[in-house]
Amino acid sequence: MKTEKIYTQHSENQEWANNVAFYRDEIKIMEGRLDEIASKNSSEEVMKQVEHFQNQFIIQKQHLDELKHNINLSNDSLEKEINKNSTAIEHRKTEDHTLAREEMQAFEKLFAPLKSEFNTFLSKWM
Repeated sequence: MKTEKIYTQHSENQEWANNVAFYRDEIKIMEGRLDEIASKNSSEEVMKQVEHFQNQFIIQKQHLDELKHNINLSNDSLEKEINKNSTAIEHRKTEDHTLAREEMQAFEKLFAPLKSEFNTFLSKWM
């Protein structure tokens, strides 16, 4: 079992929570642009792409909800560990949250090509 300092894990959780909020804002902006395109172009080709991106954004928002939930669970776990014994907290370790780290990295890896694909779509239709 890999361990990591509680303080390090808490810092990672804060960073991930900020990233989740950033991605959520980014999707909101992308949805606004998508609405603009849909209101100006009603061709079948455009509407298929609009629906594709709407579905992708829904999926990504659900994934962000799961990530946020996992971050909150991790924070709760760290808080319980701290409450057990708050002495020398900056030196204490607990089980590393490797799975949460991998999930965040996977999201970012999948979101980048979606964003690129969306930007290509925007450049064609805006």
